[in-house]
Amino acid sequence: MPLGSKRLSGIIVLIASLLPGFYGTDGEEQCDNPLVSSLPSSSFRSSSQLSNSHGPVFAKVNRREGAGGWSPLFSDKYQWLEVDLGRRTQITAVATQGRYGSSDWLTAYLLMFSDTGHNWRQHRQEDSLGAYPGNSNADTVVKYKLEQPVIARYLRLIPLDWNPTGRIGLRLEIYGCRYTSDIASFDGSSSLVYRLSIRPSWTAKEIISVKFKTLKNSGTLLHAEGQRDHSLNLVLEKGKLLLYHQQGVSSSSGGQLLISLGSLLDDQHWHHVKLERLSPHLNLTVDKNTQQVQLPSELNHWHIHTGNVTFSCAEPVSVAVTFTDTHSFLQLPGPPSWTSGVVSITLQFRTWNKAGVLLTFDLPLQNGSVFLYLSEARLRLQISQVDRTLLELSTGSVLNDGQWHSVELTSKQDHLSITVDKDEGATAHTNIPLPLTSDSQLFFGGCPAQRDSQECKNPFNVFQGCMRLLTLDNQPVDFIKVQQRLLGNYSNLQIDMCGIIDRCSPSYCEHGGRCTQSWSTFHCNCTNTGYRGATCHSSIYEQSCEMYKHKGSTSGFYHIDVDGSGPVKSQLVYCNMTEDKTWIVIQHNNTELTRVQFSPERSQHFAHFDYSSEEEQLATIISQSEYCEQELFYHCRRSRLLNTPDGSPFSWWVGGPDPSQIQTYSSGALSGSRQCACGLQDNCLDSSYYCNCDADYDQWTNDSGLLTHKGSLPVRSLVLGDIQQPGSEAAYRVGPLRCHGDKNYWNAAFFDKETSYLHFPTFHGDLNADISFLFKTTFSSGVFLENLGINDFIRIELSSSTEVIFSFDVGNGPLEVRVETSLLLNDNRWHSVRAERNVKEASLRVDHFPAATQEAPADGHIHLQLNSQLFIGGTASRQKGFLGCIRSLQLNGITLDLEERAKITPGVQPGCPGHCSSYGTLCQNQGQCVEKTKGFSCDCSQSAYTGTFCHKEVSASFESTTSITYILKEPHELSRNTSTLPSSIFSDVTLRGENISLSFRIIKSPALLLYVSFFYREYLILLINKDDELELRYKLHSSRDVEVLTSTVMDLADGSLHTVTIHRNTDAVSVQIDQNAVEEFNLTSIVEFKSIKSLILGRVQESDGLDAELAGLTSLGLTGCLSGVRFNSICPLKAALLNADSHIIVTGPLVRSSCAFSSLVDPYAAETTHSISDQPDLVDPGQPLVNAISNDSALIAGMIAVVIFVTVTVLVFMARFICSRKETYRNQEVKATEPEDTREFPFSSQANSPSVPSESQGEFFI
Repeated sequence: MPLGSKRLSGIIVLIASLLPGFYGTDGEEQCDNPLVSSLPSSSFRSSSQLSNSHGPVFAKVNRREGAGGWSPLFSDKYQWLEVDLGRRTQITAVATQGRYGSSDWLTAYLLMFSDTGHNWRQHRQEDSLGAYPGNSNADTVVKYKLEQPVIARYLRLIPLDWNPTGRIGLRLEIYGCRYTSDIASFDGSSSLVYRLSIRPSWTAKEIISVKFKTLKNSGTLLHAEGQRDHSLNLVLEKGKLLLYHQQGVSSSSGGQLLISLGSLLDDQHWHHVKLERLSPHLNLTVDKNTQQVQLPSELNHWHIHTGNVTFSCAEPVSVAVTFTDTHSFLQLPGPPSWTSGVVSITLQFRTWNKAGVLLTFDLPLQNGSVFLYLSEARLRLQISQVDRTLLELSTGSVLNDGQWHSVELTSKQDHLSITVDKDEGATAHTNIPLPLTSDSQLFFGGCPAQRDSQECKNPFNVFQGCMRLLTLDNQPVDFIKVQQRLLGNYSNLQIDMCGIIDRCSPSYCEHGGRCTQSWSTFHCNCTNTGYRGATCHSSIYEQSCEMYKHKGSTSGFYHIDVDGSGPVKSQLVYCNMTEDKTWIVIQHNNTELTRVQFSPERSQHFAHFDYSSEEEQLATIISQSEYCEQELFYHCRRSRLLNTPDGSPFSWWVGGPDPSQIQTYSSGALSGSRQCACGLQDNCLDSSYYCNCDADYDQWTNDSGLLTHKGSLPVRSLVLGDIQQPGSEAAYRVGPLRCHGDKNYWNAAFFDKETSYLHFPTFHGDLNADISFLFKTTFSSGVFLENLGINDFIRIELSSSTEVIFSFDVGNGPLEVRVETSLLLNDNRWHSVRAERNVKEASLRVDHFPAATQEAPADGHIHLQLNSQLFIGGTASRQKGFLGCIRSLQLNGITLDLEERAKITPGVQPGCPGHCSSYGTLCQNQGQCVEKTKGFSCDCSQSAYTGTFCHKEVSASFESTTSITYILKEPHELSRNTSTLPSSIFSDVTLRGENISLSFRIIKSPALLLYVSFFYREYLILLINKDDELELRYKLHSSRDVEVLTSTVMDLADGSLHTVTIHRNTDAVSVQIDQNAVEEFNLTSIVEFKSIKSLILGRVQESDGLDAELAGLTSLGLTGCLSGVRFNSICPLKAALLNADSHIIVTGPLVRSSCAFSSLVDPYAAETTHSISDQPDLVDPGQPLVNAISNDSALIAGMIAVVIFVTVTVLVFMARFICSRKETYRNQEVKATEPEDTREFPFSSQANSPSVPSESQGEFFI
């Protein structure tokens, strides 16, 4: 806005200490002089005095005159002692002492300051703490130094608590020094303009410091002009300071908002504002809060024009009252003039609460009551009679915004109206009169606590907030008389001050949480932030893919928060959970193979890669990973790469944390080597060069491979410089960034002595502290962590085999949060602990047990002040040490390197093996957990399933002619096998039992599921008979009849997926289908098989030795889907699909599919990624964001997937056929390339590897 267009519009403001500067301020002088001892008697006032000898004039430290100090007439919370220092003074400390020779002293008190003797302001030690500690006897002087000096003329001390066996007694001293400052008064149309002289020694730092006070909530405080019509405007709007950047003097808009800071600045108290320009940044400080913004270059110098101002200091006096709690009320009698039948009541209020009664009074003649109250932040007027409402009016909106709002209630004979903020549009009218008289009693804010009070009954919430400018019949109410008990009655009021506090400025809500507040507390709305907790401090996401894996999650898209509660935002990545590694895959905008052709018009080709993650996220992922890689493919024909070994490179790429870090080595070579992989291996096409492409052959060759130096990743841009030669061509592809190995998650230490511990620097968790770790132990107690301060401390300990305690003290006394578990914690398995402490509450969670919370005391200390070393696994006293393992210890998102510290600490060992006891249950379907130094893996070799946790079904679609034969024994092998172990049939001659499991989906019966043949005309058959029932046929000896076992479960050929589990031990056979009851059978013949020959799925090709009925049945085979087939330790279907060898014979069509879905639908074709806001409230953030779609969407996606699947299948077979006839590059390894005869571009435009890797690279279609 132009200078003067809104200059202090309507604002009356006093400005002191306008200090333009360039080098900062000088050091402060000593300011600790006693100020009270020399003051005259007239400088002391008090609410009352016990006697003349107990007057306030005797309240001087170490003086014995009179009764030895001040004591009021009554010892209650409404007493006060006031000191007038004669002029504005810088106050640095206050000292108290009890009354001499008595048992009268204060144990706690409040301090109030003022410039005028009115409009007092409470001084707080911290942002929420107002009480100061007092004395413990009558003689000791207790001095309290203020954290920040106060500039004021008047000080008022209010006793809060005192010796319970005595009275209020006080002697006082105030310390400080004189304060001098020029003051200017602005009436809304004047301005003070200062010219900053332009000097040759102009520096890059400028400071403008100003203090102001005002009663108006809007106006321009400062206007600074730069170059080319750029200007800064510091504007007060609704009690907040807003800094605008404006371009153009004729602009009618306010410009671009840069910063919003401060709140409730229209309270007629001094506020300090400082603008500090540190080119090109500007720091704006309001009182103690600072924000930084970047300035345009046009505002590097400020030019301010001259002007005039009149210096004066006239402050209006406005006495306010504060309704502090639920017991506050103000009772006033009606004025005599109300006998005329005309009623007029006006007031102003401000509050954060949406509800509360402002005024209530009775209507004796109508046997009714009137209530003027707030509800849902609107003003309502209700006139009621016994159990019915005669009238209800409402007006206004958002009246709980902390601003002053005016209310007028007017009643005449035929007219009743309420008006808010003098807005006619917010006025409500009715013709019901209010017959009030001078005998009427008015109650403001609430009602007295007496239960038998017949004059005041309040069915609504009480009012908590401030009121001022209260008039009855246009006569102002004198609140000072109310305070002196000369008018009306009151309780729990603070008179001559407005004690409203903006608990959202500054906001304690982190990570973009939205702060809302009431009078006594605040709340943080964490919706859509990705964080949770009372202050939105803790991330709802895990910090790495490794952590998701160990929650049992499989491959998919996940949000990860790499620094937990730290400042780095969460990000969406693909987690590829392979059987041995967990990869984080981060995509960029160009992973396709890009072809570059000869172009005489341009000298270079430039490609830039934008990643889905931000800079801080990328850097953190790379630093926390053990290994990172990125594919860089470069194919060339007459397009050189790095030139000669000593020449300037034609091409290069930029990578690493520094955006300008140029890299001149290629894939597979060492960082900084200026070589390609072939140069390192000494097998380039031309030994004179270090790259194949530098040979400049007129044929296609390549320098491709992996970049693995973490300091050079990720690849940010690529420059190709040799594309001007006639016939030159090139093609490149940069793959996604892939990293594995979470160094933080497996960082562990083993404590083998009770006196051992690790120590680290002091933990700084001033306002928010979160601590998380995993532990395992066989002992029942021990301290995990401890950090001490002078008085404060924080500690987490295992107190028993089933209880963890989180204890701390921030100055309000020790607090404990306990979690007791129903399971033992000393079972030598990993258990997780997460503790958090913030300004609102403390919480503790152990494993998945319900979290315990403890609310912080209201208006208590909030800062955790520690100064000792942080002890891990023990305490400074070397008592109650922890014995066992601690892993992945993180404090406020920062992982402590336990392993490095353990290497140099006696009694502590780095690392901690043994993970299968905790994570082995994640291996499913007979998969075996395999221990690793850092983590575990699932061995699926004995499972019919595959995948990270042996969880992915291995299934295929069968036609009637499809057959899979798994050959176990050749006849000549039998003589060499004498084992009789029933657990393995690879070496068994005699089989006394079997375990069979499989799943199937068919719509046609009869169908053969499994045929097991033996060398001695024995067999076992599993089939679905013509009645759609499961039938199990045993022929245990060639001379015995077949025993047929038939299940009672019906309709198994209904097209649904069914799972069968069969277990035989000698003659006892149990069968379970799906979740139906287990069926028990008994065999009557010989109970063992001899010399197993083969397992057959589907059609039996050879039916020699079978009777006609059985031969016909086995020749029908199976039309449908089989999945998860396992016979004891053999998985024939998995072997046929994934590990085909000479023992496997496959005939007929066999198509890999998924029985869990429709037989032709690829379940991964419909993968969908959703933001967290799209998920239902109960979605676990640990689940992958895939397939999270509605049923309708899934149906449509499934139909589309069928078409895609068929198309892709055709293309795959075509591609294989084509590739088999062409000499192409079919692997990603760096190797020397032989000269090619063709000059055609031999590479597909598709990526050589998928942009999102599959979970199992070994899977394929047959």
